[in-house]
Amino acid sequence: MSSRTLPLLFINLGGEMLYILDQRLRAQNIPADKAKKVMNDIITTMFNKKFLEELFKPQELYSKKALRTVFDRLAHASIMRLNQASMDKLYDLMTMAFKYQVLLCPRPKDILLVSFNHMDAIKEFVKDTASILSQVDETYHQLIEMYTPLSSGEFQLIRQTLLIFFQDMHIRVSIFLKDKVQNSNGRFVLPTSGPVPYGTQIPGLIRMFSCTGEESSRLQFNNGGNYTTALREGSFEIFGDRVTKLGTNMYSVSRPVETHMSGTSKNSAQHTKVNAAPNPLAKEELNLLAKLMGGLEVQKPGNADSGFRVNLFATDEEEEEALISRPDELSYGVINIQATKDQQANAELAKIMGEFTESKDQSPSSSSKGDYLLAMMDGL
Repeated sequence: MSSRTLPLLFINLGGEMLYILDQRLRAQNIPADKAKKVMNDIITTMFNKKFLEELFKPQELYSKKALRTVFDRLAHASIMRLNQASMDKLYDLMTMAFKYQVLLCPRPKDILLVSFNHMDAIKEFVKDTASILSQVDETYHQLIEMYTPLSSGEFQLIRQTLLIFFQDMHIRVSIFLKDKVQNSNGRFVLPTSGPVPYGTQIPGLIRMFSCTGEESSRLQFNNGGNYTTALREGSFEIFGDRVTKLGTNMYSVSRPVETHMSGTSKNSAQHTKVNAAPNPLAKEELNLLAKLMGGLEVQKPGNADSGFRVNLFATDEEEEEALISRPDELSYGVINIQATKDQQANAELAKIMGEFTESKDQSPSSSSKGDYLLAMMDGL
């Protein structure tokens, strides 16, 4: 497992979330000023300096539930509100889109190009707001500094870590089904055509060499596909042609997007429930959530009129039906942390709270720190 995977996972899922929200804000005819405020607020929170400092620290990838909690908090960083069914659908679309992109990357290193495509689109969303633009540019520099020196083997480990994270997720998405890149069981169809990875040759030729290193013979075979040579490599700089279209906005052309639970997903969820064992990383995961969410500032609407709800379904009835029909194991409504009876856990929580106290005022007692963190987590 790579300890450098979390920033890429967060930025790419965040980019997909912004694509979807932008499309829904336009589809529901939300006034332009409110829509712009939502996008700006979410991007500002997403690229918060303190938040990114924690995010870019080398660390293991945590559970789907922990990351889902962070994105739930992020999606509500402005005046927009989503109910649970819409939030579930939003997260499904985000994760399946990025899973598809990771699977189709010709080289493991191209995951960084996918990330840059998301970053380029995010930069376009805030091109008129200089302060947010500087936050995005700073993240470009952090990505380049951390990832461009990595070897192919290190990128392969990142790709493997991402695929392990996504391996049990088989949500059917209407766009993928219509484009015939996803089967009815929720699994993706990998193409047997198109450009080969940059720096490689089209398969179909076996060359044999003698003990002196000279080529002795050649043998051709049918590669079973229609492959072409890659014309050029994508740019790994702040500006430039990324070449790949993976990670660009697939919602730029208005199309209805539906998600459906496949049988595989339901079985996986039930399997997970049956085998639910104590998580050995529970303490570290709580620490991650506490630190990450300490950097996420959620704005509450000043009055009832300023806020609005966004629906990711065609009608409210469809949204309600989706909420009822979704398996409980695949919903992330509330995270309950039962630590009130464990003195050792309370002491650990108090220690964590002390690490990210923001004010310079006299710190409260250890018990009040723990109570505050528990209250914060119970409200997730």
